[in-house]
Amino acid sequence: MKKLMLGNEAFARGLYEGGCRFISSYPGTPSTEVTEYGAKYEEMYAEWAPNEKVAMEAAIGASIAGARSFCGMKHVGLNVAADPLYTAAYTGVNGGLVIAVADDPGMHSSQNEQDSRHHAIASKVMMVEPSDSDECRRFVKESFELSEQFDTPVIVRLSTRVSHSQSIVETEERKGDEVKVYEKNPRKYVMMPAFARDRHVFVEERMVKLREFAETSSLNKIEINNGKIGIITSGIAYQYAKEVFGGSVSYLKLGIVNPLPVKLIKDFAEKFDTVYVIEELDDIIETHCRKIGVDVKGKEIFGFTGELSQAIIAEKILGKKTEFTDFEEQVPGRPPVMCAGCPHRGIFYVLSKNKITVSGDIGCYTLGAAAPLNSMDLTVCMGASVSALHGINKIMGQEGERRSVAVIGDSTFIHSGITGLINIAYNASDSTVIILDNSITGMTGHQQNPTTGFNLKGDPASKVSLEELCHAVGIERVRVVDPYNMKETEEAVLEELSVKAPSVIISRRPCALLKYVKHKPALSVNTDKCKSCKMCLKIGCPAISFRNKKAEIEKTQCVGCGICREMCRFDAIEA
Repeated sequence: MKKLMLGNEAFARGLYEGGCRFISSYPGTPSTEVTEYGAKYEEMYAEWAPNEKVAMEAAIGASIAGARSFCGMKHVGLNVAADPLYTAAYTGVNGGLVIAVADDPGMHSSQNEQDSRHHAIASKVMMVEPSDSDECRRFVKESFELSEQFDTPVIVRLSTRVSHSQSIVETEERKGDEVKVYEKNPRKYVMMPAFARDRHVFVEERMVKLREFAETSSLNKIEINNGKIGIITSGIAYQYAKEVFGGSVSYLKLGIVNPLPVKLIKDFAEKFDTVYVIEELDDIIETHCRKIGVDVKGKEIFGFTGELSQAIIAEKILGKKTEFTDFEEQVPGRPPVMCAGCPHRGIFYVLSKNKITVSGDIGCYTLGAAAPLNSMDLTVCMGASVSALHGINKIMGQEGERRSVAVIGDSTFIHSGITGLINIAYNASDSTVIILDNSITGMTGHQQNPTTGFNLKGDPASKVSLEELCHAVGIERVRVVDPYNMKETEEAVLEELSVKAPSVIISRRPCALLKYVKHKPALSVNTDKCKSCKMCLKIGCPAISFRNKKAEIEKTQCVGCGICREMCRFDAIEA
């Protein structure tokens, strides 16, 4: 059956067809939908794990137990999961183990645009890279076979454009889901130094076999056409190159991007006067080509930052510039903003108003850094807000009045904020951590997490009590506030900052976009009372604008949260 599918949906189909039985992931754009689609197949157990490290460790366990297993994440998630990955390369597998990592060239939804091929090279595991939806399906199935054949985890590298574009997929039946027998084998699975030394030898021998396999694998594809130009490429860059050059050049499309073949590349390159390497982000293929004596053109033309496109390739190689229509009137920029009624808006206004230094984290609340709130000073990675605050306060906050807090979402706190809070309690910094509990994993599209009381499938599950958890790790001062009540919130923040003790404030209010949230009627502006002070604009609510020198509230967006009403000194905003 043929069907139009997103790359992530097709990937999930490949998991199903390839006999996968166990899925554990942490949501992260652009990889999230792989697991969400996978959860729709009853034959595969699927879960959200607290973080990527736990997800990979669970998948490793399921693999050793004999089942074909999968874990998925975005590129920065692989940093979190790198610890188990690098050792799983030594232990190998029992049932096939496939790992999806979705890179984000252009940083559409990420704090960096790292190239995950480096992790495959450093961990010495096979990595394959599909270029369209049907290849997502086929490469996953092939990866399970290769994982078991070569006793290795296999990473499938996706990208934003492959994950979120659609193409035709031809589906097949499920097979290969037999659970293999587990046999006790400490020398293979117990990585103490005496055993790990032997397994390192195995890894190096395996890399030789994988490199030999890559020379003839059908995952690597040569297309010989007329012309004096050859292009070596992979992933979505292949599709861009095909759209630009069509049949006027020849292609070596590398489906296996680690380890890279040698003879295959040499034999291809010697047929052409000029060989270009077109790859997104780092010069992995290009450096390999030069290392084996193949002269290519690459990053000196394309650079190392941002994603490629048909227009960029055409301009850089052919000198053809795409012409765009100039509009008579400049279209204003529309940066992302917190939604109308977002529960984070009130807390960020309080922090901004009081000129408090904010150690921030990864989530939709990172938008608190943008104007007009301008209320974030630091964002590094998930969980870093809490740990960094400890460092900040050990230097800046131990003398005189403290003016620094950390903000972190409920899901992110579970992901990697808990250990930072333990550090605050254990090493005694007078730090205040604000947990922004919006009862869901908001940024990636409303996935459940251990604080919500529901699992991936929406079934009831155990629910972490943030209050009890904070008490358990050694924080005595824990309080809950409603961020819609800014007076209460401000009093709580200033009080906790004045106390010589670690503390946690839980800012609790469900995400305004959750279906079960019942909103109040939209507010309106009494223009006779409005003094045009623009105070209401300081919270950056998209429902509030200024027209004819008066504030105006767009009723289709307003959810009646009342924050603007609390701010207005002239009672001009009415229910």
